[in-house]
Amino acid sequence: MFLKEVVLQNFRGYKNQHRIQIDQLTAFIGKNDAGKSSIFDALAVFFDHPLGKIDASDICVHAGVSGELRIGCVFTDFPGSITIDASSVTSLSDEYLLNVDGALEIHKIYEFSDGTLKKPKVFAIANHPTASGFDGLLSKKNAELKKSGETANIDAGVDKRSNAALRKAIWGSAADLKLGHSEIQLDKEDAKAVWEQLSNYLPEYALFRADRPSTDEDSEVQDPLKVAIKQAIEEVQTELDAVKEKVKARTLDVANRTITKLADFDENLSSQLNPNFKSDPKWDGLFKLSLTGDDDIPINKRGSGVRRLVLFSFFRAEAERLREEHKKGNIIYAVEEPETAQHPGNQRKVIEALQAIAEADGCQVMLTTHVPALASLLPIDSIRYVCSHEQNGRDVRIADDDVIRTVVADLGIIPDKRAKVLVCVEGPHDLQFLRRISGLFRAEDDTVIDMFADPRVALVVLGGSTLKEWVNQHYLKNVGLPEVHIYDRDELKNGKYKYQDDKDAVNARRDGSIGFLTAKREMENYLHIDAISEALHPVIGVNFTFALSDDCDVETEIKTQLSGQGKIQRRSIKHWLNEDAASRMTIGRLKERIGYDEIKGWFTEIANRVV
Repeated sequence: MFLKEVVLQNFRGYKNQHRIQIDQLTAFIGKNDAGKSSIFDALAVFFDHPLGKIDASDICVHAGVSGELRIGCVFTDFPGSITIDASSVTSLSDEYLLNVDGALEIHKIYEFSDGTLKKPKVFAIANHPTASGFDGLLSKKNAELKKSGETANIDAGVDKRSNAALRKAIWGSAADLKLGHSEIQLDKEDAKAVWEQLSNYLPEYALFRADRPSTDEDSEVQDPLKVAIKQAIEEVQTELDAVKEKVKARTLDVANRTITKLADFDENLSSQLNPNFKSDPKWDGLFKLSLTGDDDIPINKRGSGVRRLVLFSFFRAEAERLREEHKKGNIIYAVEEPETAQHPGNQRKVIEALQAIAEADGCQVMLTTHVPALASLLPIDSIRYVCSHEQNGRDVRIADDDVIRTVVADLGIIPDKRAKVLVCVEGPHDLQFLRRISGLFRAEDDTVIDMFADPRVALVVLGGSTLKEWVNQHYLKNVGLPEVHIYDRDELKNGKYKYQDDKDAVNARRDGSIGFLTAKREMENYLHIDAISEALHPVIGVNFTFALSDDCDVETEIKTQLSGQGKIQRRSIKHWLNEDAASRMTIGRLKERIGYDEIKGWFTEIANRVV
């Protein structure tokens, strides 16, 4: 299931009811103590995460002495059918358990009075029958449903053993169900069975907090390492069983001979003794895995930034394992302040990695930050600005012109005063491509600017579909730096390319800025077919033979040739192309694709603006 919205009411700073929109990638930006982490903690409570603890101190201080605290989630991509028992297969729509928008909305409600928080109840917020005699059917037992069915004169052919069939027939007999906003409690009769089934489809929620020690003794590190040991033991279990039997035989022989010798001293005592193994050996308890560097320096003795990067990697591995073991369709990565203890170069890599994860099937990423460098790397439509609000305690605003201006004003957009030029691209994949191709040029000529390491260059991801807003509103003009914009040309429509006007607008500024459209359709069109095959063949076992032209849609061509036969593991095809395939490019291959002079020209224009 895909999380589309979070609902908070009277939870910490969130007074009244707040509905927070969630996308594939969602970035909560705001000042310290704005309420960003509270959203993550509320989700931890909803998904029963081990870190999700709730008590009376979580009640909003402005909520009054009695009321209710709500934590809700709205989902799409829910299962088409639900099996309540062997004889009852139904659907959420048949049970009228979807909200007015056709989505699944679940609230956990905690009533409170005099500062005491009651046990939560689970409700579906639904567009449900309210007509007299046709409401409340989900809470009725089979005998009650049969009586309601007799009253409604339902067809005699209905399977009266099935509650779902009875409800459907009863509702079907109504002239007007008077559907309306209802809260259906999911802890009674078949409603409880529906919730138990739905719980199996909830996304796996993986929370990575900012305030933690980050050592290799942390449970987040030890758990995946223990799993690795367990899996390794399972693979050699046959050999271990053989060792166990040999040890048993050897020790039993020694024990029996000892008892025989004991009989020489006390035959009565020796007759009472029998050799016996109390338990089988715990193989996994014999091994403890730790991480050390080349000089055998343990991870907990390394710098905090290194420890956090390693821990973040373990966290990702453990989250993916949980999804596989629980057979959950989706996973939500919630990462607080990924910039913590990281060099600016690593901050950028972490954000690019999170953006790539968000593009993989079944993955959503949420992050919090108050660092302008990260804000500038995020697509605009992913941004949620969190701030205080007089009446509601907190406000979470979706990015629009006003929000972006506020973010730029509150956080700034350029963190490093050494910056001399802004390099603006559409998305993170463009950065990945340029990172790898720039390495080719620098290997050939070390005077080529290293735009990813040079502090005079600041990188800004404009967010694709919202790029026009950045250009038209010129959000970055107050920074006072020239800009180099590089956009994909894309397709020709109505005599113009997608960003042609935006490129022309940048070039018309007369402030030293310059805009480019790629001569080819997209960055991927500069790749060589051999580099693509070398990158993807080990994964999917296919050599690509399509004609890689300047105008083709490379991703679509790959999908067409695969025709559903190959499986790209947890990563989008664009991710593979702009990282793995781009890493296999050479100067010769780039020249063969007739991209050498054009791309080198981009780097030259960037270098001209840092002097």
